[in-house]
Amino acid sequence: MLVKQRTMLINSLRGLMAEFGIVVAEGPQHVDELVAIVADPADQRVPAPLHHGLLAIVETLRGLKRRIEIVEKQIVGWGRNNQTCRHLITIPGYGPILSSAMAAIAVTPAAFTSGRHFSASLGLVPRQDGTGGKVKLGPISKRGNGYLRRLLVNGAMSVLCSKRAKEDPWLAKLLETKERKVAACALANKMARIGWAVMMRQEDFRRRRHDQPRPDPRQSGAVLAALNPGRDGERVLRSNKETGSRCHA
Repeated sequence: MLVKQRTMLINSLRGLMAEFGIVVAEGPQHVDELVAIVADPADQRVPAPLHHGLLAIVETLRGLKRRIEIVEKQIVGWGRNNQTCRHLITIPGYGPILSSAMAAIAVTPAAFTSGRHFSASLGLVPRQDGTGGKVKLGPISKRGNGYLRRLLVNGAMSVLCSKRAKEDPWLAKLLETKERKVAACALANKMARIGWAVMMRQEDFRRRRHDQPRPDPRQSGAVLAALNPGRDGERVLRSNKETGSRCHA
């Protein structure tokens, strides 16, 4: 709510000052230029009657900024004391706000049988429409908690704009064939499933190397060797190859 009020005041300040030809670049980081113009008594580009009203908007904007900083510090402090939040923040794309929101909203992740069900509850899966036995996949369903879904998409966009998007083969291939916003929704779905797994296991995110082969689940000890490569893993794989052991479901 405080962020929405700040956005409303910023838009009002921009609109009023644009009437007098005073325009700055987009983004909240450039609003300080408008604030400096309003606070400067020597600047006569704005008439005196309107100048007093703009000063009131600037003072309200500064008060909201201080309150937002206080709330953000409280959220970060709560996250440091929460074990689930500390695990979630290790996932790429998860920041203090998303991690704390996920830990506070998804209190019982065991209520979902899998990460796919959890991401579907947040509306990050395609909506299915069809008739006559033919199913058509449309845009995301947008069901569930919209605030958490919006944070996941924003976190996914930050990952797509980072160096990781070029290093990850899956993301690079996805960006070649899909639009950036479509790729962000797909990555947000993946982030939600990873978040569910981290909350269920209560451990930090472990990134798999892209050059590391996927383990064969039918081979005994292959998963252990893939998660913990080294002498022990090589020894397990070597023994399995020699004995030809298999793990049958």
